[in-house]
Order: sequence, then structure tokens, then C-alpha cells
Amino acid sequence: MKLITVSGPPSSGKTSVIVHLIADLRHRASRCAVVKFDCLATDDDALYASHGIDVRIGLSGNLCPDHFFVSNIDDCFAWGRRYGYDILFSESAGLCNRCSPHIEGCTALCVIDNLMGAGAPRKIGPMLKTADIVVVTKGDVVSQAEREIFAFKIRQANPSCLILHINGLSGQGSAYLSEVLLRTGDMQTLQGKELRASLPSALCSYCLGETRIGKEKQKGNVRRMELD
Repeated sequence: MKLITVSGPPSSGKTSVIVHLIADLRHRASRCAVVKFDCLATDDDALYASHGIDVRIGLSGNLCPDHFFVSNIDDCFAWGRRYGYDILFSESAGLCNRCSPHIEGCTALCVIDNLMGAGAPRKIGPMLKTADIVVVTKGDVVSQAEREIFAFKIRQANPSCLILHINGLSGQGSAYLSEVLLRTGDMQTLQGKELRASLPSALCSYCLGETRIGKEKQKGNVRRMELD
């Protein structure tokens, strides 16, 4: 089974891209499923179900989404293999630009949209900088010059990635990406695999439920700004 990790900022079009990819892959006789990781709530399970896509939802609640992902992805992979899927898509919450780890040996996608601005790619961490493929959406609402500048900024942030443009509404461009994904390798297990980047540092007192402000309330990993 192939595991494709899909990450990206909020509202960049991750779910729409996955829906179009699975539609293309079905024409190639591939059985696909999705595991969606989010924080507090999501309606994406209903959206996937409306397209006949089997989906499982994981909500991290008050836990770090990255840590929740790593604690559960191996079980999700085993679930996909147990039900005989050819490709399992893991869609992460995209809650912050630091989140969404990718795994060595698994194809990593980052979805980012042209409306974020030319400076956005350099502000995004491992979910873009360690991705194999960067999918750019919403190119139909910007000029050709803006698209080219945005792609150049992505290339500066991740020189080795494949950059593809996909229309999240029509699905234009997804057929080629589905062919690329079919050429990627299968995996038998995630046991022993490593993340491509370390997770955010933990734990601090606020991770554990503290709500009061003040240095005396701050314990664990604390980083302070240098101010004049």
C-alpha cells in the first residue's frame, strides 16, 4: 500500500485536491481511502462520504496535532492495509505553518495557494520544505506573472520538489499527479520509519492546561524574546 501525506495551510484546497486525485485514481482501478487529522472539529468526513470515499477522522483536541498524528499514523496505515486499499491519503489539519510532518519513504505533498502572497513559501516550515511535491491551487484568480513569481519562491524554499498546478474546483491538473503517485513505491509497515523533520518542542505548562500568565507559571520549554 502507498501512503501519501498531504499537508498545507488552512483553506489551501487540500481536501478538494484529494477528492479529484481519488476520482482519477479510481479510473485506474486503484482503491483509495483517507485519514483526516484535525484539531477540534471537521466536516470533511461528510464531504468525502458524499463522493463515496471511505474516511476516518482523528481529532487531537487539546493535544499537539503533530504528536497526535505520529501517535496514530501507524495504526491508520495498518487499518488501510487490513481493508486492502491501494493508496491511503493522510490529510493533516494545516493548523500552523510548522505542523504536518512527512515520513521518510512515503510520498509527501504540500498544498499551497497563490492567494497567500509571494512571501508565503519562505514562512512555511517542514510541511513545504521537506515535501516531494508542492501543489499550487487558485491559479485561476491571479495573473501569469504572479503564478511564476510564486512558483519561483517555492523553488527557493524547496529546490528539489516537483511543482504542479491544480484547479481545486475543476480538477484540472490532477490527472498528471495521479499518474505520478501511481509510480511511487509501496510500503509494508511504518514501524521503524522516521519523520523528515523533528516535531515542535514540548512540553510547557500551557500544554498541560495552565491558563494564568506570568513567569512563575511558565515551566518546561520556554523561549523568550530579546527586547530592548
